[in-house]
Amino acid sequence: MTGGAADREEIDRRVKTEIDRALQRNIKGLDFVTATKQPVGAMAKETLVRRGTLQFYRYKPLVNDVYRIPIVIVSPTSNRGYVFDLARGQSLVEYLLLQGYDVFMIDWMPPRRDESGLRLANYVLDFIPACMAKVREATGEGTATLLGYCMGGTLALLYAALQPDTVENLVLFTTPVDFHHMTLFRIWGSEKHFDVDRLVDGLGNIPGEFLLRAFNSLRPANRTAGVLNLWLNIENDDYVKSYRMFDRWAAETLPLPGEYFRETTKAFLWRNSIIKGETEIGGQRVDLSRITAPVLSVIAQHDHVVPLPAARPIMTLVGSKERDEVVVKGGHVSVVAGPAAVTRLWPSIDQWLGKRSV
Repeated sequence: MTGGAADREEIDRRVKTEIDRALQRNIKGLDFVTATKQPVGAMAKETLVRRGTLQFYRYKPLVNDVYRIPIVIVSPTSNRGYVFDLARGQSLVEYLLLQGYDVFMIDWMPPRRDESGLRLANYVLDFIPACMAKVREATGEGTATLLGYCMGGTLALLYAALQPDTVENLVLFTTPVDFHHMTLFRIWGSEKHFDVDRLVDGLGNIPGEFLLRAFNSLRPANRTAGVLNLWLNIENDDYVKSYRMFDRWAAETLPLPGEYFRETTKAFLWRNSIIKGETEIGGQRVDLSRITAPVLSVIAQHDHVVPLPAARPIMTLVGSKERDEVVVKGGHVSVVAGPAAVTRLWPSIDQWLGKRSV
């Protein structure tokens, strides 16, 4: 009798505990659903250029002694640059500022309707050079380190090949150059069934929602798994905050100018022009072997967006004597702002850049 009563009390206690947890999760879940957007962008900055889709910032310094060579971050054209500056403690920009770097960022806004005709040449021969000219004006330095992520890294590579004398160092995060290995994207955008001309001619700018669905289609279960993990960790405020920041960044996928989308689809995805040395921009052939600046390429081992083989040829394409490749565990986004990036990758980048920025 006594043992039975004790068992019933233990069962009652466990049931009450689970009910309390479920209620707490529901309350937290309601808070999550009704909350406003998670604030992002921790570091103070000054806007130097605002022109249609282009925005260019300079971040306020956090220390008195600053390296001579500035850093220009080139964001991916499909996403906002605040992934580099999510929040204090999770901001690559903050880390670089604290180490004494002079940090600038090329960011992108949704292209206007009248910008649907923008092409690769506008990005590589106009936008990036205009920002580099502002850097020279602001710092007096004739060169800068370019730090590019994903397609921002590809743009940085193309620019560096055409204007090698302006680039001091090149740091590339998960940057695709061999699009033959972008297997899932090649299936999704296959020349056999994907009518890119009809899409661009009909829409002008390509909606961000269309691009987000393309990214999500690469790993359809990721969204469901993410929501499940959120529910399991809904009482962990730090986890929820981090989830909301990354979820906001992914959800705010940018539209792309139609002609830029058409051109990159045909040249990169269909013809694989970069790896073949056949890319032409504004009538100029792009030869990556003209790049002689030190290059650091960071590749994610489990990247489903830019698989390792798609980025690896960078080391053989550039003409730099100093070229280093770092392969890290993690995926496409965690390389830029995940916990491992904060504790291990960022310090190694600082170690590599510091002696090349004086």
